[in-house]
Amino acid sequence: MSEIVFHLDHVQLAMPAGEEATAREFYIDALGLEEVPKPPELAMRGGAWFRKGSADIHLGVDPEFVAATKAHPAFRCSGYDTLLERLSARGVAVTPDGLFGGKRHCYIADPFGNRIELIEL
Repeated sequence: MSEIVFHLDHVQLAMPAGEEATAREFYIDALGLEEVPKPPELAMRGGAWFRKGSADIHLGVDPEFVAATKAHPAFRCSGYDTLLERLSARGVAVTPDGLFGGKRHCYIADPFGNRIELIEL
């Protein structure tokens, strides 16, 4: 029997309707991700997709939006200090949380209240 291999394709977070510009400002301008065009059949649903390296995050519109304040994606980041300075300069609250596997890590929230973990590469 052949080995079964899993690779994470993307993480999806919910967002409120009509807030795509806010999502772009945070995920592109603050975090430094790039927007990925959604397939036409999905674009009409709203939301936005972003990528940096092999990390993909999809934001989907949820009419009954509730922020994910416990469940969260975690990104390993090069330029960790520079990223935290950029986030702080934009008014994003950074909550350090000691070491994770010998690396510094912290938590932030996107503009909708979704929790995101950042881990030093």
